[in-house]
Amino acid sequence: MNYRWATESDFAECRRLHRAYGTTYYLASLGFPPAVRRRVDALYGFVRVPDEWVDNPGDLTLADRISHLDNWRSELLAGLGDIRPRHPALRAFCDVAREAGLTPEEPLRFIEAMRQDLTVGRYATYDDLELYMRGSAAAVGLMMCELLGAPETESAKSAAMALGRAMQLTNFLRDVAEDAARGRIYLPREDLDAFGVSEWQVLSGVATPETRRLVEFEIARARRLYDEARAGIPLLPGFARRPVLLAAVLYSRILDRIEASGCEVYAGRARTTRTEKLAVAARVLLLGA
Repeated sequence: MNYRWATESDFAECRRLHRAYGTTYYLASLGFPPAVRRRVDALYGFVRVPDEWVDNPGDLTLADRISHLDNWRSELLAGLGDIRPRHPALRAFCDVAREAGLTPEEPLRFIEAMRQDLTVGRYATYDDLELYMRGSAAAVGLMMCELLGAPETESAKSAAMALGRAMQLTNFLRDVAEDAARGRIYLPREDLDAFGVSEWQVLSGVATPETRRLVEFEIARARRLYDEARAGIPLLPGFARRPVLLAAVLYSRILDRIEASGCEVYAGRARTTRTEKLAVAARVLLLGA
């Protein structure tokens, strides 16, 4: 395939980012045909680079990060037009976006969510959190749909957005301690209040029966979203069903790990082992279950 902007080394950089930072997603993506896998690698590179600026800025100031995100947005729009982007991940993404007929709407929603992370660290209600996740997670699910050539039906789109939100909620639960260290609390204030948990407890890493019940509640919410997402997998093209199912199953296993710890989210990051991932991958990719 001849692309307008990207070289093989640009796609290789996206693949490196995917393999290094998104091990679960990367493993699941190996079930796609090579041409589709290239698209998915490019999407991962597009979302990973700005996410790193936001969450792991190093010496970047707030003004630096805002500038980086604004430039990412400008270069995205230019790259979908007639100006070659400077970053390899953006060159690859613009080319696969053009190839798949992906419009700028969802990529722009994602960038705006990353910008929101720089100034918003609390969410009063779950509805407020959902508005954030519309850009940070559901938008990624919709971009995946377009890159996979999924039907443009409301059912398929709804399932894709549900999977994005399910994975995002899983991240929030896995990363409570890391987010607290950044001064962020993604668990809605209305939920904290309902279970008698204070912001101080979340930020200080104080585990109590109340925090464990709160985590149980959020796990149940995430599992409902996974169920909604799985109901939409049969709507995907045949080649995409098992890889997407694998990603959903593997990521939901993080919730199992959190439960196995007694819903203790401060004791360390919940992870699935490589052996477990490979066993699940063999079962899903070979048996579809």
